[in-house]
Amino acid sequence: MSLTSLPLRRARRESDAEHTVGLRARAAAILAQDRDHAIAAAKTPVAETGAGQRVARVSTPREILGKQRLPMFVGISAESAGAKGLCMHMVVIPPGGAAEPHTHAGYETAIYLLEGRVETRYGAGLKQSIITEAGDFLFIPPNVPHQPVNLSDTQPARAIVARNDPDEQENVVPYDPAAAER
Repeated sequence: MSLTSLPLRRARRESDAEHTVGLRARAAAILAQDRDHAIAAAKTPVAETGAGQRVARVSTPREILGKQRLPMFVGISAESAGAKGLCMHMVVIPPGGAAEPHTHAGYETAIYLLEGRVETRYGAGLKQSIITEAGDFLFIPPNVPHQPVNLSDTQPARAIVARNDPDEQENVVPYDPAAAER
């Protein structure tokens, strides 16, 4: 059963419109910050392996805004840890919030929901839907349009996201669900 009508009704409420304006203002402020500085500050090598490789611990001092327009905490990536085949980070969906619809060009995504309840709309026109709750894993194949939506108006949803793309934000592609209708 799809709960698409519930979030759509919620999206029409005036308070959600005000919330969206607040999220966009926050997003603009975060984008204005120096992303390279945040990633450099997150690097903390722990040990060299002796073969030109290193083991790295990554501590992220602050959040950044991803292309999906959600707060995220950079974890493992090519930039932060020298990863060659994956990235992993934590993403937060604010209460009543949603990511911008998007795809990951050529890359798989695995998600573990730490807390909250999220509806992920996916496929052509985002007409399909799946709901995940804390403790659930979700797999999204390469190039599948999707949009996660926090079903709570009061609590954030938090998830650990891993992708077989070490350049976390480079292959995020905006998706227009209305274009699928044309």
